[in-house]
Amino acid sequence: MLSDGELSREVFIVPKYGYILLNGASFPSHHRSICRKNRMPEKIGVGLASFGMSGRVFHAPLVSHHENFRLARVVERSTDAAHSRYPDVPISRSVDDLLADGNVDLVVVNTPDRTHYEIAKRCLESGKHVIVEKPFTQTVEQGDELIKLAGQYGKALTVFHNRRWDGDFLTVRQIVERKLLGRLVEFESHYDRYRNFIQSGTWKEQLDSGSGLLYNLGSHMIDQALVLFGVPVAVTAQVKTMRIGGEVDDWFDVRLHYDEVNVAVKSSYLVREAGPRYVLHGTLGSFVKYGLDPQEEALKQGLAPGGPDWGKEPQEWWGLINTEINGVPKKATVETKRGNYGAFYDSVYSKITAGAPLAVTPQEALNVVRVIEAAKRSDQTKQTVFLGRF
Repeated sequence: MLSDGELSREVFIVPKYGYILLNGASFPSHHRSICRKNRMPEKIGVGLASFGMSGRVFHAPLVSHHENFRLARVVERSTDAAHSRYPDVPISRSVDDLLADGNVDLVVVNTPDRTHYEIAKRCLESGKHVIVEKPFTQTVEQGDELIKLAGQYGKALTVFHNRRWDGDFLTVRQIVERKLLGRLVEFESHYDRYRNFIQSGTWKEQLDSGSGLLYNLGSHMIDQALVLFGVPVAVTAQVKTMRIGGEVDDWFDVRLHYDEVNVAVKSSYLVREAGPRYVLHGTLGSFVKYGLDPQEEALKQGLAPGGPDWGKEPQEWWGLINTEINGVPKKATVETKRGNYGAFYDSVYSKITAGAPLAVTPQEALNVVRVIEAAKRSDQTKQTVFLGRF
């Protein structure tokens, strides 16, 4: 079998019949080493605007294990939790103190959603490059202003849509782009959890936080759909609060309208028995994928990102394809491509040091906000909302 990093042929494992190699044009690998060699000796100093879940689980490990970045400063307003894992990294009590540090070149704005615009704006005005946690902003107008500011100050601005580098999505993207199901007619994405209570002590459950499931997980799911199919013609959505006592939405069903493919993204906090993560149907066949990318769980366990097995999914979670190849029916499991969240930071480094295009442009992230706004308006008016061309 060919490794993920050297895929030039599609590899299927067919139950009972061993391996089948399907010859085809070379498909570029999306997996690159997080710690690849680079001749530039100077590391980019990164400051985290908070050390909550995203800072602790995602950004701090990804930055500290990337050869071209260093964790320069962390904001913690009342604790020193970062010192247990990063004892040499100074802690600030405010974003102002972080921005005053000349060793901080790049700031990760991973604060509560409603603060993204204000803090990202201050970072850009202070001459810092900026990564904003998803969702980019609460409104399209806020995102537009940040994009203009980044251009005005000549600074990199991007959004942490890391789920583009989930192994299952990389696999889905390859299947779609290589038309292995023929002409795609239906795409359905689920990202469900089971939490039948209101979690205490978190801004994500508070109405005034500007949060909710649509902004939280919906940002990832909509971004993936836009990567595959572009901005939809229209949006029809239901967005609800299903848990008793809940303040924010915890269930949604968003339909994205395109000319030839039917797209649905759905999520709920009340799914105890998980269904498929992805279901795709085309004129020649179908693909069904269960399970979640293993990177988040590995990071939660404190494992260092990188290495030959990073992002590798166990075989029992590989997706099932039932299709037709050169007129011959084929039913097989498809090896999941290796995920690699570090590729996001690779892109940021190339942008800052060489002016290379960003893997996640702020305009793309703004389109996600545009679709979320349309989904909320659709739910409120009980109508399909058409998106103008822009």
